[in-house]
Amino acid sequence: MTVLVQEKNFNLADEINQLKTADGATGAIISFIGIVRGDKSLKALELEHYPKMTFTALEEIKNKALKKWNLIDVRIVHRFGHLSLGEQIMMVAVAAPHRREAFEAADYIMDFLKSRAPFWKKEHGDNGSVWVNANPEDEKSLARW
Repeated sequence: MTVLVQEKNFNLADEINQLKTADGATGAIISFIGIVRGDKSLKALELEHYPKMTFTALEEIKNKALKKWNLIDVRIVHRFGHLSLGEQIMMVAVAAPHRREAFEAADYIMDFLKSRAPFWKKEHGDNGSVWVNANPEDEKSLARW
């Protein structure tokens, strides 16, 4: 059960290999990677955070998922700093006995990361830089949980 907040990039295969699955109880591993996508005039993102606050919030999200579902392992990796188009921002990987709980837990974690993880995002584009406001759709996604 790991939460990492780091500036350096990560390798998905390496991260998935870190999941505790050797005992034969794992029936599903679900992973999600968020990537900096280009739209409009976006050239790069900059993510800032307060380390202790961020780590605590991500740990809390992970622990709530562990209480809701029968999970074998969870890995959350979230990057900060300057990220160019196409770079990985974050990943969630969930190992569980069955696919449904793995999918649901990964979806739950993603919804809460989008709306509750204390990262501040600045978009850099053709017309300068601007801090990004919270997306109301992200808050609506929480209502189902």
